[in-house]
Amino acid sequence: MILIGRNLSPFVRRTAASLNLLGLPYEQRPYSTVDNAAELKEFNPLGRVPALLLDSGEVLVDSTFILDVLDEMAGPDRALVPPAGAPRRAVLAALGLAVGATEKTVALFYETRRPDGLVWPANQEKLSAQALAGFAALDRMALAGPWLIGDRLTQADITMTAGLDFAEMMLPEVFTGRFPALAALRDRANTVPGIGATRWVK
Repeated sequence: MILIGRNLSPFVRRTAASLNLLGLPYEQRPYSTVDNAAELKEFNPLGRVPALLLDSGEVLVDSTFILDVLDEMAGPDRALVPPAGAPRRAVLAALGLAVGATEKTVALFYETRRPDGLVWPANQEKLSAQALAGFAALDRMALAGPWLIGDRLTQADITMTAGLDFAEMMLPEVFTGRFPALAALRDRANTVPGIGATRWVK
């Protein structure tokens, strides 16, 4: 399989980490949405990352759908989201917060890059409040430990780790130091080789 995108994107990163943890071999083409737009559109007409080229020749886009297929490949005993019942709902609830907080963080980052004269302070404040609220809810969940949902690492932990690392790297003045329990869980997740190896370093 071929993973398209750079691990600077938290959504590419969570896909790469999941492939690693599930033991699914792949190669990665670190295409940038800015520098490799033409190459990227050969895999995804939307020009977004990640995309995953399967051995069959099929191309999957959007990390949510990619991760669902990876869990199916790995089987229910190894899947990073439980297959059914209350355990599945609990992981999906935490995962929804992690995805939402990460999406708002990415949007906030782009909002801060607007040219002078096009800055929209009210939208920055709204996006910041949404992202902070999502991470704060996860921080409260992290107090129970060792992982967000029980004693097994799940996709919620992977996605949160990719999102919080991105937030603290790109917008440290907004996020760093605010979520001690969550940061401790993130640090623990980054000691897992399949996750830590995907961490983007400036």
